[in-house]
Amino acid sequence: MESDAEDTKSQMTQNPSTPQTHRHKKKKKKIPTVQATIQVVPDIPEKTPPLVGYFPCSFDPTKSPYSNSTDVGLFRDSKKPRRLQIVVTPNGTNVDFVGTNYTGEATTGQSCNFALGVLDKATQTLKILPVASNKIFRLQPMVRGYNYSAKEPESSVKEQLTGEEKAEKQMELQSRYGTKKAIRESKKLRSLKQEDGPESQKDLDAKIKLIVPNKEALESTESQISRHIPPFNESATTPQEAYSLDKIILTGEWDLLGDIYEHFQGGAEVSWDAFPRFVCHRIHKLQDIEVDEEKFKLSCIFSYITHLIKFKDQHSMDGISSSRTHRIPNLLFHKFSTMFPTESKGLSNEKTNLLISYVLVLTLFVDEFETDLTDIAKDLRMSAIALRKHYENLGCKLVRKRNVMFATLPVPLQFPQLRQRRQKRNR
Repeated sequence: MESDAEDTKSQMTQNPSTPQTHRHKKKKKKIPTVQATIQVVPDIPEKTPPLVGYFPCSFDPTKSPYSNSTDVGLFRDSKKPRRLQIVVTPNGTNVDFVGTNYTGEATTGQSCNFALGVLDKATQTLKILPVASNKIFRLQPMVRGYNYSAKEPESSVKEQLTGEEKAEKQMELQSRYGTKKAIRESKKLRSLKQEDGPESQKDLDAKIKLIVPNKEALESTESQISRHIPPFNESATTPQEAYSLDKIILTGEWDLLGDIYEHFQGGAEVSWDAFPRFVCHRIHKLQDIEVDEEKFKLSCIFSYITHLIKFKDQHSMDGISSSRTHRIPNLLFHKFSTMFPTESKGLSNEKTNLLISYVLVLTLFVDEFETDLTDIAKDLRMSAIALRKHYENLGCKLVRKRNVMFATLPVPLQFPQLRQRRQKRNR
C-alpha cells in the first residue's frame, strides 16, 4: 500500500499535464494601464494632416530586406492642390506602390471620418489627429515603364453624377441601411417627389386643357426664373406678403430646424464660431422675445440661413474647409440638392444666385425688412457692392443710415429692368 501511494505521487510529480501544473502555466500576463490625457488636434487648412495608406497585397515595408531601403514620396498637383499622390518605392525593385485621393477607390462616397491616434508614453498624452481629406490611400503596385493610363476605365474618374442623381442614390442607401429616423425622412421625401401614375396623368392633361392661362402669373413666373429669386407676390401690400415664408420653409421642415432653439433653451454654453456672422450678431434677439412660438420661429430661420450658407460653402473651393464638419439634416440636404443641383465644378452661377436670393429674403425677415449688408456679405464671401445688385433684384431699395448701407423692402414690389445682352453678329 505504501509503495502504491509513492508510485502514484511520483507519477503526479512527473506528469506535466496534471491540472495543478497546467493551472500554473495559464497565468495571464498583466497589461499595464495607462492614464493619458486625450488631446484632439483640429484640422488646420494650412497644414497637411496625417496620411494613411495600405497595401492590398502582401508587401510589408517594415520587414527585411525593405525595412531600411523603402522611400516614401508625397506629391501635390500645383493647379489643384487638393489632389494628393503617395508613392512608396522599395529600392532594388522595379515596382512602385501608388495611391491617390482623386481616382479609383477614393472617388466613391465616403460615409465615415477617419482619425489617427498617437500615444506618447513619456508625456502620457493621446493625440487624435484627423486623416487628410478623410481618405484612405490604396497603394496599388505598378510596374515601371508600363503605361497604365490606357488601361484605366474612362468612367472611373470622368463620370460625374448630377445633384439629383446623388440625392436619389443617397435616399436609396438611407432606406436600406439607415436608422429608423433616416428611413422615416427618406419615405417623406419620396412621397413628396412621387410622380403621378398614368391614369392620373391622363386626368391631369384633360384638366389642363380646360384651364385659362393667367398672363400676369406667367409674367411673374418668368420674372422669377430670369432674376433667380424665390416665389413672390408683386401686388402684396405688406413686406411679409411679398415673399411668403411658408413657401421658403415648408411645413414639415420646421421640426428639423430646432437645434439653435434647443441650445438656447438648454442654457448650455455654445460655441458660435461655426455659425455665420449674421446669426452670431443677432442671436441676442431671441432673449427679447417673450412669446415662445415667435422665439422658435426666429431660431428656425437662423438655422435655415446657416444650412443654406454651409451648403454653398460645401460646393465652393473657398469655403469647403469651414463647412466640412457641418451636418445638414438629410431631408433639407435632398431639397437643396434638387433646388441647387451641382455640376462637376460645383454650383453654377444661376443656382448660386438663386441660393443667395433665398438667404437674403430670410435676412429681411430677421431684421424686420431693414437689414445691414455688412455681416451677410462676409458670410457669402462677397463684397457689399456686389451684394447690392442681389437685393435690388429682390425689389429692395438701399438707404444709407449712420454711414451704413441698409436694404429695405417697399411694397408693392418694383423690380429693376432686366438688360438683355445683344448677340454679336458675325461679320
